[in-house]
Amino acid sequence: MSPDDLSLDRLADRLGDGGGALQVVQLEGLRVGVPGDADPVREPHRHDYHELIWVRSGTGVHLLDGEPFALAPGSVALVGRGQVHTVQRSEELSGAAVRFGDELLSGRMAWLLAGRGGRTVPVPPGETPHLEAAIAALAAEARRPPDERTARLEHHLLTAILLWIERWYDAARTEDRPADDAPAELHRRFARQLEQDFARHHDAGHYANALRVPAATLSRALAEATGRTTKELILDRVMLEAARLLRFTDRTVGEIAFAIGFTDPLYFSRAFKRRHGVSPLAYRDGVRGRKSMDT
Repeated sequence: MSPDDLSLDRLADRLGDGGGALQVVQLEGLRVGVPGDADPVREPHRHDYHELIWVRSGTGVHLLDGEPFALAPGSVALVGRGQVHTVQRSEELSGAAVRFGDELLSGRMAWLLAGRGGRTVPVPPGETPHLEAAIAALAAEARRPPDERTARLEHHLLTAILLWIERWYDAARTEDRPADDAPAELHRRFARQLEQDFARHHDAGHYANALRVPAATLSRALAEATGRTTKELILDRVMLEAARLLRFTDRTVGEIAFAIGFTDPLYFSRAFKRRHGVSPLAYRDGVRGRKSMDT
């Protein structure tokens, strides 16, 4: 398969226009790539969404960007948007896959799904009922006809799950952290600072100063953890907020521009179009199912 076949504009799997959809898939006795009656191994593909794979029971191996990672019972595997992914093998795997777009992801938690991925987080046995109840609530929201509360409920339920995963991730780590953990830790600190400051500060230097590290050190760590520069990650967060406000509010383009730190609405509109390929108003019309004359 060529790199062009896996490019982000030719993704095999999408959840819906705008990236704000949610999907919960129940996994019951999944068998892939094992002798006997099993589903065939799927070609490597990229998702236009993030994915949490909750493994209640069973075992397996999935590949992320060509690297194998175990699917172990009592754990959650994390797959970030855009990673090349396939389940290479699974034996009687049961649980659930929670799939969601960027607009439902809390910026504070983005570090969990960024970069090269491969994080598999053990779930403490006593916490399993809480996790399964939250996943069931998300599934129920995804099935029902949407109303004005749906997006908020999905966002809050998903954020609760991600906060639990972060807690379990920290609890499972030892005091002797691996040497390659430093970039991930700095990325986590950066993500928290970015969530606090993105609407006021768009310059990379501000974040280096706030984190008390040289700008070059921050840039190297973020590139290693995510494959993206400091400036790109800042712009990602700012434009994500713009997309959320266009989708979920009726604020004007000028009001949204000022809310996320732009002093010139025209400059904001141009930046948004460079990022999304359409003007802010055309984006709003598109995600709300309206035909737009604005491009």
